[in-house]
Amino acid sequence: MKAILLAAGRGSRLGSHTLHEPKCRTMLLGKRLIDRQLEAFHEASIRDIAIVRGYMAGRIQVAGATYFENRDWERTNMLASLCCASDWLEREPCIVSYTDIVYTSEVIELMLGADEDDDIVIPYNINWLPLWEARFPNPLSDAETFRLGSDSRVIEIGGKPATLQEVEGQFMGLLRISPKGWRLIQQFLSTQDQSLVERMDLTALLAGLIEQGIAIKAIPYRGLWLEVDHESDLLLYENEYGDRL
Repeated sequence: MKAILLAAGRGSRLGSHTLHEPKCRTMLLGKRLIDRQLEAFHEASIRDIAIVRGYMAGRIQVAGATYFENRDWERTNMLASLCCASDWLEREPCIVSYTDIVYTSEVIELMLGADEDDDIVIPYNINWLPLWEARFPNPLSDAETFRLGSDSRVIEIGGKPATLQEVEGQFMGLLRISPKGWRLIQQFLSTQDQSLVERMDLTALLAGLIEQGIAIKAIPYRGLWLEVDHESDLLLYENEYGDRL
């Protein structure tokens, strides 16, 4: 198993924090976000790490890492960054991670233990609501729909929810993809308009795959998971999560 960290974006909503550093190097309680992710993978015994760089690429230097470059990071989204790492995805199973999130090796171990016959696997956070209530005046304003079928397959993701009943959890920015799963993704993308693909994030990708009948296996997760989008998130986590980070 290998890991691919998507770190091409600037993260402009963090303001001054990303004027001179890519978003993944934002400090949280004395440690950079990307270093927290690397620790989680190392603790789960995953040593082969690739990083997709873009904004201020030279600022991201990790000993032993393989680098892929998204040179069009300013006008593309997460999916375009993922496609930059196609060479790895075609050959071996990979765990893919956003780099603006905080988690522990527990969720990595959870994905490693998933059925090998499941080609695309995502963990979802079932304790998302208290975190969203702390981050937003109206938690539904930023949440996305997430609904499961009886077989633990995702049947809806990424929509705008009107009620909490439409949100059984939240996509965490983590997924495991097998080479077969990547082939299915490539087949789907070959039918899409290129300009749409360039703007697509991974949630939109998953929604499109589901519409095509491609199975997305979901695993419930209850442990630590934080998302960093705004300076207010950093302040919240420093005040409320310091003893857990």
